Amino acid sequence: MPNRSKFTILKQVVEKIPGYLVSKLARAHGVESKSRSFSPWSHVVTLVYAQLSHALGLNDVSDSLHNHSGALKTLRGATPPSHNGLSHANRVRNADMAEELFWATLRDIQKEHPGFGIGRAYCGFPRRFKRIINVVDSTTIRLVANCMDWAKHRRRKAAAKCHMRLDLQSFLPRFAVVKSAGSHDAAEARELCAEIQSGEIVVFDKAYVDFVHLNELQKRGVFWVTRRKENMVFRVINRQKSTGMIKMDAQIRLKVKKSLEQYPELLRLIKAMVEVDGKIVEMEFITNNLNWSAGSICDLYKSRWGIEVFFKQLKQTLQLADFLGHNENAVRWQIWTALLTYVILRFISYIGRWKGSFSRLFTIIRGVLWSRFDLFAILNECYGTAAGNIRMIAQPEQLYLPGIRW
Repeated sequence: MPNRSKFTILKQVVEKIPGYLVSKLARAHGVESKSRSFSPWSHVVTLVYAQLSHALGLNDVSDSLHNHSGALKTLRGATPPSHNGLSHANRVRNADMAEELFWATLRDIQKEHPGFGIGRAYCGFPRRFKRIINVVDSTTIRLVANCMDWAKHRRRKAAAKCHMRLDLQSFLPRFAVVKSAGSHDAAEARELCAEIQSGEIVVFDKAYVDFVHLNELQKRGVFWVTRRKENMVFRVINRQKSTGMIKMDAQIRLKVKKSLEQYPELLRLIKAMVEVDGKIVEMEFITNNLNWSAGSICDLYKSRWGIEVFFKQLKQTLQLADFLGHNENAVRWQIWTALLTYVILRFISYIGRWKGSFSRLFTIIRGVLWSRFDLFAILNECYGTAAGNIRMIAQPEQLYLPGIRW
């Protein structure tokens, strides 16, 4: 039986958000002036609770918090919202506050605990690289038809996009952009990579290929790896000897005049046989690094799968399927709160030395949100791995076979 606590699990989770941040950001973004009975702190707690409980809608969140209003009051005086009050808050309160709250909370945690994220790198991280590896990609978040006015995606669909730059060593976001899915990925590449330092590595899909931007990265001393577009025209300058799964390793120069003006430097093209979904297929990679082995370049691009794992945790474990509002502001509030909840849960797993999966951690906390147990006792005593080695001792009398008697 885990140790009892005078605080609920929900209180122990949300109080990982620094107390001064919400009120400070509410004043900075003009949210506090629009708040009466439903405070900005209550708003943040409500949306975090919606993530942790997988709430299905406004009524689900409102009714549940009203049923636990006494316990909710202990969360720094938070109050339950009404159905209309929560809807109005999501619609009119500036979602930039949620975005800044996410980054400020992450910075505060990393400042207080410098080891947070270290040692929990993506399992496919190429260990021989001692540099920071950034992975850039986007995920499409499907929305309902009510969002068509601002998030139209193709003819009859609405969607938002979250463009992310992920640090593979810490498996934590370093930059993110949330907007409608109408914008092209390449248009967001420059903003996503603006803070990457010289000597770091960035890996992205061919959707982010823009030769002007790639040339800027080259001049800044950033190493990049991506895939070749099918319509890229080039001429081979120098070819290296290739063996095994590497079919081609060559230095190339762009041939089309406009492309050559945008990227006048040499590129490196690698054709390799790689495994995709259990099948061996040929893939072509381009990079500005002319010295690393071809196998290392392939491994770097293979590590890009880590951001897909991150998006899976975000979209399938947290609540990014049923939205509490249909306008752009409400959707942004929910996406940034999902990212905030993800970081808090990762921090809890770090403090509690959790060895299980992220989804397992989420389901444990979700099941005991209103229980008064010690959070880390729940993780370590009830759901941890049994300590010590178990030695099996068998006796001949334990063996049973039909027709044999001892």
